Amino acid sequence: MTDVRIVAEETARASYGRLLAWLTARTRDVAAAEDALADAFRAALEHWPRDGAPASPEAWLLTTARRKLIDQARRSKTRVDASPALAMAAEEAEAALEDEKEFPDERLKLLFVCAHPAIDPPIRTPLMLQTVLALDAERIASAFLIAPTTMAQRLVRAKRKIRDAGIPFETPAIEEYPTRLGDVLNAIYAAFTAGWDFADGADARCPGLTREAIYLARLTTAMAPDEAEALGLVALLLHAEARRNARIVDGKYVALTDQNPALWDKDLIREAEHALAHAWSLKSVGRFQVEAAIQSAHAASRLSDHDTRDDIVLLYAQLNELAPSIGSMVGHAAALAAADRAEEGLHLLDSIEEARVVRYQAYWAVRAHILSLVGSEDAACDAYQRAIGLCEDDASREFLYAKMRALEAQH
Repeated sequence: MTDVRIVAEETARASYGRLLAWLTARTRDVAAAEDALADAFRAALEHWPRDGAPASPEAWLLTTARRKLIDQARRSKTRVDASPALAMAAEEAEAALEDEKEFPDERLKLLFVCAHPAIDPPIRTPLMLQTVLALDAERIASAFLIAPTTMAQRLVRAKRKIRDAGIPFETPAIEEYPTRLGDVLNAIYAAFTAGWDFADGADARCPGLTREAIYLARLTTAMAPDEAEALGLVALLLHAEARRNARIVDGKYVALTDQNPALWDKDLIREAEHALAHAWSLKSVGRFQVEAAIQSAHAASRLSDHDTRDDIVLLYAQLNELAPSIGSMVGHAAALAAADRAEEGLHLLDSIEEARVVRYQAYWAVRAHILSLVGSEDAACDAYQRAIGLCEDDASREFLYAKMRALEAQH
C-alpha cells in the first residue's frame, strides 16, 4: 500500500462524516453530497500519487467535491437554482479552509436532520450511522438483522425524502428536542458499540469510531447541558472507554472482573461520574442513565472494594422496566449469576425465545457461563461452541475457547 493511499484512507476515516455534513448543509441532498465526495476520493487516488499528497488533504477533498456539486447543479435543469448558492458557499468556505480550526463541524446538525419526523422511525438510526459515521449498508444491516439489499434500499429512500421534502438543515428548536434527541442518542450509542465490539481492533476504523461517538455525545451535552439522557450517554461511554487499555492485555481479552484497575483511565471515570451525578439531579431517569449507573457500580466494586452485586441486579431490573431488550435481559441474567443466583439467571435466559437470539453472541456466552455454574457441563460446552462461532474478533474467540477447554478439563 502506498503512502498516498494510506493518507487517503486515514483522511476518509477521520473526516468523511465532517465533510459530508458540510456538503449536505449546502445542498440539502445527502445522496448528491455522497456521490461528490466519493468522486473526490477517487480523484485523490488518481492525482496524489502523481502530484503528491496536499498539505491539507481534507481541504483538497472538500474543494474537489464542492466543484463537482457545482458542475452537477449547472448540468441539471432541476438544480439550476442551486448553482449560484453553491458557488457562493464555495467562495465563503475558501477563507475557512485556510484555517481548518474555522471549518465548521456540521455533523450534529446532520444527525438531527436524519431524526426529522418526516423520516420513518426505523430507518433514522441506520441513516445516521451511514451518513455521519460512514458505516456501510452491509455492516448496518448485520447490526439490525436485515438483508443488506433491503437496508440499502431503505437508506436510499430516506435520503430521497430529505431532498424532496426540503427538510431544513438546522439544529431544531428546543421544543422539538423530545421528538429527535432520543434517535440521535441511539445512533451515537450504536456507533460506539459497533467500534467496541471488535475487542482486538480487527477493524481499523473501530478506535476512531468510538472516539467519534464520544465526541458527538459530548457535543450533544454542550448543546443541551440539562438533557439527562444525553448526560447519561456520556457517562456510559466514558466508563467503557476508561477501561479500554485493560480490556486487551498482550493480545488477550480480559473480562471486567479480572481487569487491573490500575490500567483504567481515572480522569475519564471522574468525568463520567460527574456527568451521571448531573443527570440524576435532573430527576428524569432514562435508559442511558441506568446503564451508566451499572457501569459505575462495576467500577466502584473494584476501585473501592465494595460489594455492589445486589445493586447491579436491582439496576438491571430497573433497566428492563424502562427499556426492555434482549441485551438488558442477558445483562440481568449475568448479574444474577454474579450475585450467586445462577438458577434465576438461567430461568431468565430460558424465557427468551431462541429465535430472537440465534445470532446474538452475548446470549450464548452468558448462557454457557451460567450452565457451567449450575453443573450442566455438556450444555455449557455446546453454548460455548455457539458463542465462539458468532465471535467477530480473535481475542474474544480465544477467551471463550479457553473457558471451554478449562470446563472440559475439569469434567
